[in-house]
Amino acid sequence: MQYYSTNNRTITADFRKATLEGQPANKGLYFPSFIPTLPKHFLENLSGLSKTEIAFEVIEPYVGDTIDEASLRNIIDETVNFPFPLVPITENISTLELFHGPTLAFKDVGARFMSRCLGYFSGEEKRKTTVLVATSGDTGGAVAHAFHGIENVDVVILYPSGKVSDIQERQLTTLGQNISALEIDGSFDDCQRMVKEAFVDEQLNKHLRLTSANSINVARWLPQQFYYFYAYQQWQEEQPPVVAVPSGNFGNICAGILAHLSGLPVKHFIAACNVNDVVSGYLANGKLETKTSVPTVSNAMDVGAPSNFVRILQMFNNEYLSLKKVLTSYTISDEETIETIRDVKAQHNYLLDPHGAVGYAALVRYLQNNRSSRGYFLETAHPVKFDIEKLIGEKVALPDAVGQLMTKQKRNVKMKGETEALKEFLLTS
Repeated sequence: MQYYSTNNRTITADFRKATLEGQPANKGLYFPSFIPTLPKHFLENLSGLSKTEIAFEVIEPYVGDTIDEASLRNIIDETVNFPFPLVPITENISTLELFHGPTLAFKDVGARFMSRCLGYFSGEEKRKTTVLVATSGDTGGAVAHAFHGIENVDVVILYPSGKVSDIQERQLTTLGQNISALEIDGSFDDCQRMVKEAFVDEQLNKHLRLTSANSINVARWLPQQFYYFYAYQQWQEEQPPVVAVPSGNFGNICAGILAHLSGLPVKHFIAACNVNDVVSGYLANGKLETKTSVPTVSNAMDVGAPSNFVRILQMFNNEYLSLKKVLTSYTISDEETIETIRDVKAQHNYLLDPHGAVGYAALVRYLQNNRSSRGYFLETAHPVKFDIEKLIGEKVALPDAVGQLMTKQKRNVKMKGETEALKEFLLTS
């Protein structure tokens, strides 16, 4: 498998190079040269396959010969060694719980897969790699945990000051060792801009080998396909599901659509957005207009310039009408998000996190006009990671891992939202 830059198809890389570089020098994103078609027998026999067997079949065409089969299977074993249950909530709505990994968030899958691929590649060369990552919430903790102690890899995480929850901040600031956390005076978009500008800085690239652990990196993005197959393995209905995905930087739903184009049965996708709804606007009028992000209760989705949407457009050759046949987007306000959390808890005794609540509300909205359909939404993080207790008026039990986390000391560096400040840190630390 070769990958090309979305800004210039003549710039190509294999999986190894694309993982190590993170992003092409021309500021595009790496995209597979073709979308593999999964064999018919694979989907027919899905119910009898293990998580590792499913993931290997899905990812192997993208990895090619850059990782030997035994090592790739071992990487996958370590990536998906926790459950992905599909849990019914109402007669026609279920949720795919993606918070059973070590940092209680869906990003554990991509972060664990990428960390082990990067460790494999860096170990081959005996050369250190510096991972730069911007986070609006859960990415930072997942990346910090996944890369902690990985040989020949240093990780620098940028997060917006005051815009992540206390638990999220502790997950990325308490590990130390090869993990550095930078608290940026600005928004997530500022963090993402700084990371992107660092990648193309000649001085930095002369002294350091930089890569990204955001979903712009193919090794973070592509394995997110796995859990859509795990959901379908548990799907009991004859008709394919409608899938609602809480969407911020659009890496998650992008992976889901890629899985669908490879052969996974899905009736329709819903991009569930908060008021940072660039894609809702695009699907309404055909104009893609980025905007300054605003803070919401679903903070991990506070993205005004979603990087991965360009990959979705690439899948459909930038054909607006073709995309609309597959994808619908709804905007869910904070008020509706909070009301959804309270109502679902009261009526169904299920506690949503704010991002899952956006997904649930968007799915409800779609099903109101498509009453014969059934579907699931992605519950992307454990509710305890957010200030849920104030919303529902009762205590939420802390998982053991979170209780231990709250006793640890945070270690971070405060920084202005300027690329020059990041450059100085990287060159002198």
